[in-house]
Amino acid sequence: MKRRKLLQMLAAGTAFYGPWKVHHAWAQAGQKKPLVIGLTMDASGQFGASGTSERLGAMMAIREFNEKGGVLGRHIEALHIDTETTPATGSRVAERMITRNEVAFLIGGLSSGVANAIGQVAQKYGIVYFNSNSSSPTESGRDCKRVKFVWDGNGTNFAQAIVKNAIKVNGGNWALLTNDYIWGHNTSKATRELVVKNGGRVVDELMVPQGTRDFSSFLLKLQQMKPQVVAAAVGGDDFRAMRQQVLQTKLDRQFAWVNNQQDWEDVYGLGAEAAFGVFGTTWYYRFDLPGVKEFVEKYKKTFPGMQVKNPGNTFYNGYVATRELLRCVEEAGTTNNIAIIKKLEGRKMTARDRMQHHDAWIDPVTHQVQQTIYMATYNDKPAEPDDIFRILSSVPPAEIVDADAPKACKMASYQETPSYEQ
Repeated sequence: MKRRKLLQMLAAGTAFYGPWKVHHAWAQAGQKKPLVIGLTMDASGQFGASGTSERLGAMMAIREFNEKGGVLGRHIEALHIDTETTPATGSRVAERMITRNEVAFLIGGLSSGVANAIGQVAQKYGIVYFNSNSSSPTESGRDCKRVKFVWDGNGTNFAQAIVKNAIKVNGGNWALLTNDYIWGHNTSKATRELVVKNGGRVVDELMVPQGTRDFSSFLLKLQQMKPQVVAAAVGGDDFRAMRQQVLQTKLDRQFAWVNNQQDWEDVYGLGAEAAFGVFGTTWYYRFDLPGVKEFVEKYKKTFPGMQVKNPGNTFYNGYVATRELLRCVEEAGTTNNIAIIKKLEGRKMTARDRMQHHDAWIDPVTHQVQQTIYMATYNDKPAEPDDIFRILSSVPPAEIVDADAPKACKMASYQETPSYEQ
């Protein structure tokens, strides 16, 4: 499936929410001012497809609350501006949304560089920001913020779930294939440390510039190296291009491949074989768990005719993050940022409610959601065309906590964080 087509069919879902992008006549007698949420998702660039799915997930959660009367008696409106997978754009978008559009909260993030830029602006103004999908360990470590909450598993979580088992099964000589930006660097760093800790060695690391579409030189170097395992920290459009070329050269059969984290949109439409190797994820649409079937059906009903027929992990993260934020606003009885931050810190969430296998919680020190991590691979016996993942195991969050994040995280105090109420 062509990349442009995938972006177009994901973006088509926004048509059902067009009215939410404009302010209603709330000033009419008896109506409260709408609660405006800024959606800082990529709609173009390396993570455009995943960012669009993430945005639709957030909007489905907003729709559910609006169908029940909004939150605190206020209609919820979503304002989206494309962050373009570019940190400078993310920063400008966050600044504009806060100062000109008076958003109450910000939600969205695929690129960790973009998420870090948004987080810096959010902290300056005290705006609660949900980084819903980017996963560099630095987001909940060195770059943590009092106002920022990180909803995806990070590179260390995924590496801990995968590396030890891969060394045991496939061998100890590893090569790293790394996207040359903050997420790639820190994810590969976590992988390297775990490889060495478990008795393996990294024979080389190949840095892949963002925007790479021709991987022939990298694949030739891997053939010459002959590692037992290739650990790829490559994402978005770059990852799709890499997967296609690995399949074409049949290198998926020559080495064991480990991908730290696999987003649904990175392989959707490429054919089931594109999901080769072992990779991590946080959710799958065919889990036999309470609520999953109903969630999938709601996705199809809300976005009829979508060629991406089933929701993936980025849609799921966008949905559960937005839903939890709005629940906290209801519970706090206010939009005051400090009150909501305190509701979120240490918050416990049941496995049943989150449609996962183990209970989750928000670390009060780092603000990262500690959740189930799944190891998966290509499904050679699919129940239907979209059933391209085979889940190998579910790892409880307590077993894969990033122990380094609390040491690196030095967030502002409540007193140092600007207080606001929209």
